[in-house]
Amino acid sequence: MDLRDYLQIIRRRWLLIVSCFLVAIAAAALFTLQATPQYQSTARLFISTPQSDNTGAAYQGGLFSQQRVSSYADLITGKQIAERVVKRLDLHESPASLASRTTATVVPETVILEVTVQDPSPEQSQKLTESVAQEFTTFVGELETSPGQENAPIKATIVDPATVPTSAVSPQPLRNIGLAAVLGLLVGIGAAVLREILDNSLKNSDGLKEATGAAQLGNIFFDSHAAKRPLVTQLDSHAPRVEAFRMLRTNLQFVDVDSSSKVFVVTSPLPADGKSTTAVNLAITLAQAGQRTVLIEADLRRPKISEYLHLEPTVGLTTVLIGRIDAEDAVQPWGDSGLHVISSGAIPPNPAELLQSKAMTATLATLREHYDVILIDAPPLLPVTDAALLSQQADGAILVVRHGKTTKEQASLAVQRLESVDARLLGSVFNMTPEKGGTGYGYGYGYGYGYAPQKDVQLSDAETAVGGKRQRKRVEKPAPPAHAEEAPTDEIQRIR
Repeated sequence: MDLRDYLQIIRRRWLLIVSCFLVAIAAAALFTLQATPQYQSTARLFISTPQSDNTGAAYQGGLFSQQRVSSYADLITGKQIAERVVKRLDLHESPASLASRTTATVVPETVILEVTVQDPSPEQSQKLTESVAQEFTTFVGELETSPGQENAPIKATIVDPATVPTSAVSPQPLRNIGLAAVLGLLVGIGAAVLREILDNSLKNSDGLKEATGAAQLGNIFFDSHAAKRPLVTQLDSHAPRVEAFRMLRTNLQFVDVDSSSKVFVVTSPLPADGKSTTAVNLAITLAQAGQRTVLIEADLRRPKISEYLHLEPTVGLTTVLIGRIDAEDAVQPWGDSGLHVISSGAIPPNPAELLQSKAMTATLATLREHYDVILIDAPPLLPVTDAALLSQQADGAILVVRHGKTTKEQASLAVQRLESVDARLLGSVFNMTPEKGGTGYGYGYGYGYGYAPQKDVQLSDAETAVGGKRQRKRVEKPAPPAHAEEAPTDEIQRIR
């Protein structure tokens, strides 16, 4: 990956990076607030040999002191000095604990030894440091005095006594938060890159075409208000989503010019991919262009079309399939565009059996005589077999794939489901794509998709609720509406 790829990853995964950044800062701030302040006091000791007028002897004494001072740095932080201080001050802590808080360093190229002790109390820190320094001077005298000698050849002298510190040495808020910010940023970027590498969801047209092996019929742009305004009729006529559905309509009309295809199944690999909104908006757009269009709500497990269009859902496709009413009687007109809709009807306990019945085949044959385009909103392909069964009876299937969510494997498996029943895939629709390469997608249409019906409603109960067989005016070859929208010639796009 080059720099541009990394910048795109940062742009797509900015929320993850910012989250890691803020979590790191919050953790550092919490640690800083909860940490006990520590104070430290320092004393300086001078290691020397007895004075001598002889230059050579003085030089040898200096070398001797430098050799000793390194060893003294280890001794002063050892157990013996700590035991002496604990006993001297009558401390209620172990020598090991005191030794762990004591440090000693040698000033380079000198015979000066600096001893430091940390403690939560500034006064106690000074007191402990002073005691360590004093005990060490005594210890050196005892250690270096040979038997039979009165004076030691070397001694330690306190030259800078310990003082009471005025400020804590830890915690250091600015340092802690600064380091945490850098670490959080690096972790966030690393996590974003790793997630991008492991993410096999579809994000571009090339990947979609490779996964499905079919033409891409359109891109439906993401709209943050789509959950509240799912229909194109609720948007401005020049809104990006409206134009996207017009392009989809045009591409669908020219995808198979030499064929008389008119029955299309709209499905997706999984729930929440937006196939129902795609089906209903495509149907509206086709009707606006003067196409005699009927939309069939064949998702008999989680129907959504009736909800979007505010239509009567209790009498519809299932009522037709069990022979209680004719297909023409189940058609409901919607709006002033000339669109006709057949709602789902009562939710059956056996959707798959109804959809592959002879009654379904006969219903489609009847509707073919009256309409130019028949769109079927089918369930997702992977959870259930309904969409594959419907695709067998249709002229082709349109696969709706959700940008950034549907994986390559899911799209390929959905295509295999269609191929297994010899169904024809006309093309795919990339849904919820960002307009300018952003990553904000997700309409909030998610719903749990089970294999069982949504609710156990008997068909006879539904029919009773509407008074038995409902009579409607038969639909005889609906004429195109007078205000039908002309498909602009510049809308024709070459199918990729």
